[in-house]
Amino acid sequence: MILVIGTVRLPPENIALARPAMATMVAASRAEDGCLEYAYSEDLLVPGLVRVTEAWRDREALAAHFRTVHMAAWRAVFPTLNITDRDLSLYEAGDPEPI
Repeated sequence: MILVIGTVRLPPENIALARPAMATMVAASRAEDGCLEYAYSEDLLVPGLVRVTEAWRDREALAAHFRTVHMAAWRAVFPTLNITDRDLSLYEAGDPEPI
């Protein structure tokens, strides 16, 4: 399993403008083959910080995700939203275990 964990930062006043684009991205990504989890979450204590959590079946599924139309559309709105920081990391993990 491949995990992508990180953050995206934008001006707090742009969060409302970003929500529709983020919702479109999340819904389309969740429908992709190989997507196990995909979520954007607004940090409750840091205005303008969005936490990103993704889980993919394998690297091939993630690579296909990067080539999608909805990913290109999401990246195209970055300048409009004034996204100032993207800090995402990829991790390889074994099968999940309940705790």
